[in-house]
Amino acid sequence: MDAKTILKEVVEKGASDIFLIPGMHYSYKLNGEVVIVDDQKLSPEEIESIIAQIYEIAKRSMQRVHDTGDDDFSFAISDLSRFRVNVFKQRGTIGAVIRIVAFELPDYSRLHIPQAVMDVAKLQKGLVLVTGPAGSGKSTTLACIIDEINKSRHAHIITLEDPIEFLHKHKNSIVTQREVATDTESYVTALRAALRQVPDVILLGELRDFETIRTAMTAAETGHLVISTLHTIGAANTIDRIVDSFPPNQQQQIKVQLSMVLQAVISQQLIPDVNGEIVPAYEIMYLNSAIRNMVRDSKIHQIDSVIFQSQEEGMIAMDTSLYKMVKEGKITEETALFYASAPDALKKRLVR
Repeated sequence: MDAKTILKEVVEKGASDIFLIPGMHYSYKLNGEVVIVDDQKLSPEEIESIIAQIYEIAKRSMQRVHDTGDDDFSFAISDLSRFRVNVFKQRGTIGAVIRIVAFELPDYSRLHIPQAVMDVAKLQKGLVLVTGPAGSGKSTTLACIIDEINKSRHAHIITLEDPIEFLHKHKNSIVTQREVATDTESYVTALRAALRQVPDVILLGELRDFETIRTAMTAAETGHLVISTLHTIGAANTIDRIVDSFPPNQQQQIKVQLSMVLQAVISQQLIPDVNGEIVPAYEIMYLNSAIRNMVRDSKIHQIDSVIFQSQEEGMIAMDTSLYKMVKEGKITEETALFYASAPDALKKRLVR
C-alpha cells in the first residue's frame, strides 16, 4: 500500500488525523470520531513499510524511533497538505498517528474563535496560556493569534515548537520558527537563546516541566509576550497545575510571580454539535486585580466565581459558554452536561 495514496485519500475526506496501527487497516478521525476504512487487517510489516515511506517523503532517518521508541516530526507534500507525525513502538511493533495541517492559516471567524480570544494579540507583555485536552484545537488557536500579531504589529516573533505545524510568512512582523530536536535540543535551551534574539513575542509549543515554566515566566517578566499551552481544562486548574509543578518550598514564590506575569488563560474544548460537526467551547479569563490577589493569596478556588461574574470584562466561564450554545440550538443539553465542569449546576440553569 502506498503512503502518498493514503495521505491523499484522507486529506480529500476532510479528516483531522490518520491512524497507522498494526493489526488493523488504516483509520482516520472525522468530526471527532474514528472511522475504520474496512475489515482488512494490515500486518506489522505492512504498517512499518507505509511508515518507512513516510520517512522517505520527510527525508528523515528512522534511527530515532528504533533507538528511543518515539519520534515527532513534520513534513509537507506540495499541493496536498502539511502533516505532523508521531511514530511510536507498541508491543514491539511500530505505529503512527498523523495530524493533517492545512498549508493556509485558518480564518479565526470561520472556526468560531471569539474576538475575546483574538484580543490576546493586543497584549504587549506577560504570559498567556491556551489550555485544553489533546486534540482540542490549541495549536490552531495559537496559530490564529500569532497570525493576527504578524499582521497588526511590527515585531519579532519567535516560535519554538515540537514539531512545527503551521508555517507563518513574514508580514508586518519577522517570524522565526524553530523546531525542537531539529533546530535546538530542548524548549529550555531554545527559550534561553531566544532571549538573546531580541524577541517581542515568543510562542512555546508546550510548558512541559517546571524548568520550562520558570524560564517562560522570567521571559514574561522582562517585557516579552510569551504564549504557550498546557493540557488542562479551566483557568483555576491551569494555575494549580503550574504551581504544583514546582517543589513545595518554591510554590509561594511562584504564586506571587504568576500573579504579576499571567495575563490570560483561554481554555477550550471541541464539542459535537447537533449537525454532527465539531464546534469549540471556551473559557476565557483575563487577570484583573481581584484574580491577581487570589492567585497570590492561594485563593484559587474562588477564581471560577469571579470569571462567572465578569462577562463585561470579556470573560466567560466554560459552563456559561455551554449554556449559551444550548440556548442557541448548537448543541444538545446532554452534550453540554457531558462537557461541563459543574454538570449539576448547569443542569439547574438549563431547566429554569
